[in-house]
Amino acid sequence: QVRLVESGGGSVQPGGSLTLSCEGLGFAYSSSCMAWFRQRIGEQREGLARVYSAYTPLYSDSVKGRFTIRRDTEKNILYLQMNNLEPEDTAMYYCAARLNYCREDPTAFDYWGQGTQVTVAS
Repeated sequence: QVRLVESGGGSVQPGGSLTLSCEGLGFAYSSSCMAWFRQRIGEQREGLARVYSAYTPLYSDSVKGRFTIRRDTEKNILYLQMNNLEPEDTAMYYCAARLNYCREDPTAFDYWGQGTQVTVAS
């Protein structure tokens, strides 16, 4: 059974940091594209960062320089280190897996986690 289980969300003040984790189970984690998305209320899902094999991770302009994606292929865990958080980062965050090379389109991903809420407020 395929599972993606996110954790690490919560509330933080502007300028603070959080690290999200996503454990992948039941699929070929090491050969999959892994990515983080987020969705604000009333908006479409937004791709933030994705990583595939040994390729350099890719980031959206909105998080480049503040967020870092990292994968641990021994533990099958994907991380998103988020620094200098802003109120605009408030959203539900999702990890996703695609059983192939990365694509930007969220509909191209095969598996999704349940999401973890991040709230940035004073």
